[in-house]
Amino acid sequence: MRFVLALALAAAPGLAFAAGGGGSEPKPTETTQKCEGTQVWDEKTKTCIDAKDSRLDTDTLYGAVRELAYAGRLEDAQGVLRAMPDQTDDRVMTYWGFTHRKMGHLTLANMFYEQAIEKNPNNILARSYMGQGFVTEGRVEEAIAQWREIMARGGEGTWAEASLRESIRTGITYSY
Repeated sequence: MRFVLALALAAAPGLAFAAGGGGSEPKPTETTQKCEGTQVWDEKTKTCIDAKDSRLDTDTLYGAVRELAYAGRLEDAQGVLRAMPDQTDDRVMTYWGFTHRKMGHLTLANMFYEQAIEKNPNNILARSYMGQGFVTEGRVEEAIAQWREIMARGGEGTWAEASLRESIRTGITYSY
């Protein structure tokens, strides 16, 4: 069974890692180049402002969390997450899980991923990140189960699916 899955995973190695919640690695912006702590670059004022400032829209905050996490500023990314107005949003829970996974808090990360998936079973990014955590822990069968869920939910060819497939195949996980 595992051999058959390995062949299936290897059969499509060149899928593009198109954006679908994850995507290509985030490009550094002023948020990571000029701003400190939980400050986020505001395009309108061309200054760094606190993540709690109401002038920042939700998508800007999500982008900042992703960029800060990729830059290794995980505590700052969590500070921006704390500023998010809806802590029950499945995307917020996904990024809480992601930052905790990258900090090595795998049990806590899985708790957040499970909450995100419970709220939105079609959250394929949470499934991908959870599966990558399973790969890190050597729980490959559970990672494969998440990969199958992504495929069943129409996620074939997305970054979430391709990155988890590659993680299962190689043992290497992604930081974005």
